Amino acid sequence: MTTKEQLVEQHIREYESRSKHIDELIVRANEATKDLGDDHHIKTELNEYLEQKAKMVEDTEKFKRMSLDHWREDSIRSAGPMAIWDVLAQKIEELIERTEKKN
Repeated sequence: MTTKEQLVEQHIREYESRSKHIDELIVRANEATKDLGDDHHIKTELNEYLEQKAKMVEDTEKFKRMSLDHWREDSIRSAGPMAIWDVLAQKIEELIERTEKKN
């Protein structure tokens, strides 16, 4: 049986894994967009994603510091927060694909 502490640790690892994936995508997006010159639309879009990522990192840090008394098992098990990371990754991947086609 999985304890609350184990579930929390598992979710933190999953958040960190998704954060690392986002970091890798951001590196790729920066590479893909560096040759576009003054394409403000693309750079603005990427900056929005960077802001979203920073907010999610902040939320993850709060998540890590939260006491176990504040956890509800059903919210820990839900995929809701994880889906947010996946949506951001998908948006950045789409940005990379669009910019790589322009290069």
